[in-house]
Amino acid sequence: MAKDPNPDPGWYYNTRTNQVEHLERARSVDLLGPYPDEATARRALEIARERTKAADAADRDWDED
Repeated sequence: MAKDPNPDPGWYYNTRTNQVEHLERARSVDLLGPYPDEATARRALEIARERTKAADAADRDWDED
């Protein structure tokens, strides 16, 4: 991880390491976020699943119209 002189204050979930990161972060391709706090970042995969499920339902509704 590189030292950033102006770090983003958000919290991120690293999909490669399954760790939450703050201030010093890995490559953006491995991250989900930003999230407002550590607890929300820890739920990143759950949040992604919920959003995918909602988007899939919206697609089905769109296709039925």
